[in-house]
Amino acid sequence: MQNLFSYPLIIDELTPSEKKYHLKANDKQLIYISEIIKVIDTKSFEADIFVKPDKKNHRIDVWGKVKAEIEQMSVISLENFVKPYETEFSLFYDTTLNEEDLHSMEFEFDDEVPDVVIGGKIDLAEIAMEQIALVLDDFPRKDGETFNFESEFDEETTKAANPFAVLQKLKK
Repeated sequence: MQNLFSYPLIIDELTPSEKKYHLKANDKQLIYISEIIKVIDTKSFEADIFVKPDKKNHRIDVWGKVKAEIEQMSVISLENFVKPYETEFSLFYDTTLNEEDLHSMEFEFDDEVPDVVIGGKIDLAEIAMEQIALVLDDFPRKDGETFNFESEFDEETTKAANPFAVLQKLKK
């Protein structure tokens, strides 16, 4: 699949000053984003991302805010609905690490784990899509929807169907 939503930054071309990037997906890109994050439809998607390289410490800080309107299916009513998502994020890249180095390192649970620069680039659009994917509901439902379970059986039927009740009768 061709990557239709991409904003790669070449690490060696970054200036030392902080820079802001605004990404906004067009109609074709919205379809692509929906396929990538596995949702019914993406109605809108935009991000404001800041990048600040620190060559002295071999680090690139990336932070910002991503907003999207996502169409999903409710797990309760099975009806489609659109929900706005917004998330702020902060992460950093270690420009000296590669993936093998990262996998061989040991981290504590609370440690801030760096991302790895692959191929001398970081893709801001990929970062933005990942951030929205991280905040999507695992079990989406419309606002106000609740799941109410009503058993088809009364208490006596449930007790009679219990396999341990059958064993209890055999014991007598």
